[in-house]
Amino acid sequence: MKATLLAAAALAALATAAHAQDMPGMAMPPAGQQTPTGDPQGPTDPHAGHDMSGMEGMDMSGHTTATATDDAAPPAHDMAAMDHAMTSALGPFPMTRDGSGTAWQPDASPHMGGMGMHGDWMTMSHALINVVYSDQGGPRGGDKAFLAGMVMAMAQRPLGAGTVGLRAMLSPDPFMGAKGYPLLLAAGESADGKTPIIDRQHPHDLFMELSASYSLPVGERGSVFIYGGLPGEPAFGPPSFMHRLSAMDSPEAPISHHWLDSTHITFGVLTAGYVQGDWKVEASRFRGREPDEKRYDIETGALDSTAARISWNPGPNWSVQASWADIKSPEALEPDHDEARVSTSLAYVKRLDGGGQLAATLAVARKDKSPGPVLWGYLAEAAWAPNEAWTLFGRAEQVDADELSGVHGAPAVTVAKLSVGAIHDWTIRPGVKLGIGGLVSAFDIPGALGTSYGEPSAGMVFVRLKVG
Repeated sequence: MKATLLAAAALAALATAAHAQDMPGMAMPPAGQQTPTGDPQGPTDPHAGHDMSGMEGMDMSGHTTATATDDAAPPAHDMAAMDHAMTSALGPFPMTRDGSGTAWQPDASPHMGGMGMHGDWMTMSHALINVVYSDQGGPRGGDKAFLAGMVMAMAQRPLGAGTVGLRAMLSPDPFMGAKGYPLLLAAGESADGKTPIIDRQHPHDLFMELSASYSLPVGERGSVFIYGGLPGEPAFGPPSFMHRLSAMDSPEAPISHHWLDSTHITFGVLTAGYVQGDWKVEASRFRGREPDEKRYDIETGALDSTAARISWNPGPNWSVQASWADIKSPEALEPDHDEARVSTSLAYVKRLDGGGQLAATLAVARKDKSPGPVLWGYLAEAAWAPNEAWTLFGRAEQVDADELSGVHGAPAVTVAKLSVGAIHDWTIRPGVKLGIGGLVSAFDIPGALGTSYGEPSAGMVFVRLKVG
């Protein structure tokens, strides 16, 4: 486990050192104004003072295009549209704070997607598609070429005194086949509905999110909101791994996925929350059963599980969350087993000169199976883009695994994994990038379980298309 702990310490030190510098990517407003994060020298307006690079190409009036670099100021009605577009559908805070579901990420996060105005509707779209070849070595490994990623579209507009938001997200994962792809030390769910999936990552459903929300302002810096999804994401954990800035450049799923964010595709979610400035409290009722092996349908069922989360953005670069969930019968193959989970995480994002950024996440979670053992999971990951062309990324994880032996009721074994990789992007046209990357992984697997893995090594190579 030493490799995991050393990597976690290195990633934390990297984020701390970067925080000591100024953040040139964020335009600073006149002194004496108030930021949405409570800093004494920021704007009162939740979107004022934020980097507008993500607004390039935005159709502000529905007919003409305005960018952040235009010399002439747009008309007043276009400024009102921009004002609305830069604010979250869930409250009076910058849209850059929105992560997956209702989760928060640091305000300094860049805009992800092409944005436009169509009457009263602000729209945004984004796509990230990876063509991946995975080679997992050793007697329990395998190799496979597959397609992964996501396509997302969202829209929001004023409605009455509040704001309505819509979001749809699709995944190409079902095309990889029912068995998913080889990924050593991964376990959880069943890909075929008959057997547990071990040393493989299950494919996600075609419909990753179909959700709607409505928020009402409460005072100058507060709001109440309701969010529903079929599927959607309840109020648990950090943003899911494919949405975390520290993780999205890597095409592989974390082995801690079923500790931190496996609830990100839940077929039936209803969340209510309250935002006050930089704080948010929220609670969800949701369907505890994980998606079945039918990857193209919409599932339904009773909202039998509960989650609650508190989030805090203490400054533009930071986001903290702590959450709890009581999940009823999550596994189809173990319908009489429930789980209680707790998690906490710290996310950091910093804009860099030259169009680059640094993002890091530290997270810990616990699963309490009933009946069954208590299992811990730890994650440290970071992505450093010194410029718009190159990104270096890494992830260190340690989990208590009770499924890897394939024997029901076997004692848990603590395993660890370290992955590092890089990707180089070429800009094909504004808003469209093509990248080529790769990663390698190393493992720490003790005792008799380690003997069954031999001396494993693993890697992936991939081509990525990023739109928005």
